[in-house]
Amino acid sequence: MSDAAEATRQQAGRDHLWMHFTRHSSYATNPIPTIVRGEGAYVYDTQGRRYLDGLAGLFVVQAGHGRAELAEAAAKQAEQLAFFPLWSYAHPGAMDLAARVADYAPGDLNRVFFTTGGGEAVETAWKLAKQYFKETGKPTKHKVISRAIAYHGTPQGALSITGIPGMKAPFEPLVPSTFRVPNTNLYRAPEQFQGGTEADEYAFGQWAANRIAEAIEHEGADTVAAVFLEPVQNSGGCFPPPVGYFERVREICDEYDVLLVSDEVICAFGRLGHMFAADRYGYQPDIITCAKGLTSGYSPLGAMIATDRLFEPFKTGDTTFLHGYTFGGHPVSTAVAMANLDIFEKEGLNQHVLDEEGAFRATLEKLRDLPLVGDVRGAGFFYGIELVKDKATKETFDEDESERLLRGFLSKALFEAGLYCRADDRGDPVIQLSPPLICDQQHFDEIERTLRTVLTEAENHL
Repeated sequence: MSDAAEATRQQAGRDHLWMHFTRHSSYATNPIPTIVRGEGAYVYDTQGRRYLDGLAGLFVVQAGHGRAELAEAAAKQAEQLAFFPLWSYAHPGAMDLAARVADYAPGDLNRVFFTTGGGEAVETAWKLAKQYFKETGKPTKHKVISRAIAYHGTPQGALSITGIPGMKAPFEPLVPSTFRVPNTNLYRAPEQFQGGTEADEYAFGQWAANRIAEAIEHEGADTVAAVFLEPVQNSGGCFPPPVGYFERVREICDEYDVLLVSDEVICAFGRLGHMFAADRYGYQPDIITCAKGLTSGYSPLGAMIATDRLFEPFKTGDTTFLHGYTFGGHPVSTAVAMANLDIFEKEGLNQHVLDEEGAFRATLEKLRDLPLVGDVRGAGFFYGIELVKDKATKETFDEDESERLLRGFLSKALFEAGLYCRADDRGDPVIQLSPPLICDQQHFDEIERTLRTVLTEAENHL
């Protein structure tokens, strides 16, 4: 493309494109970064510059960029049946994929409700939980419990479940009846759990889980429908569950007849080395919500997966789940998902993550010698690096300092250095990393070198 044509496109972008979660004033005088091509673990901009995709797009491109077999699956399906809804009809792709996803899912999670993305899957799960209890004679059970700083989506219901006040404030009042409990950030845990032993971690997990029971009792068990938890919480910078945490949560949910929803929009399909992260941590959810990696991002698709028990009220008679999406379970998307799961099995992507996660962690751990790096945490190919003002005291940055550090320097500097990742402060400031599942040591080393260079410069910048 000529310079003149690119300038025309840039102006069109400024004049007409409303980007997502974007501070548009940033591009009043600066060009909009424009990605035009992807190959493997890398993406390329209009100038031909290469960037390591350290976020897999947005925790999405598991199989890597430029997979011809996924594009071909989409084209082939579009020629045969480009669209048909799942409203009282079906198509082969939806039936085949539902059976395959149910086969991967733990326990009797056998009913698959397709959406177009993760927020819709969360919305679907809450609506199902409320109607299920109405249909089974417990109509007052409608409230939801989730964790502090947790992100669960942008639809009104999913945003209500989200535990990030700053993301919710512009849209209030939201759907009522959602309540927050502590998350599993061991780095910021209460002082009594900071001994550094496995016993301390276990005790912290039990303490955090028991806050769920406390919240249920405070609201009244006859009013609480579900608990929404990510296996590894994303917002705040990758909080893995302490040993024993989910075992205790499952006990609590059983005791109070509350549904356990495993929000695996990020964590499913290989991100943690398993098709579903509940398997990694050994717990049985009542519902799983998923999206992103199901198609490696080559076509939009999400799903809510429910147990046979939750489907039972809708199995006979005239009861209907009055919910759906025009493009949920789209024929092209289901075809792409089937081809994507073929790649998972043929190339052993889950095992590759399990084989390489130790090397990824060890490479990132090298960054602990930098003054800004307070904590490195995560699992699989999903990590957060928390940035601090003082390593000894764990003092974090205030709002103005975080603004200058993240948006004033790091986000732009990392991208210019050839690494696409996320510098985020929806909690304490962190850098998040979630590369394609095809990555190996050469990519880990490149990530570490780039982060070291930029974070060293950030210290000078501050």
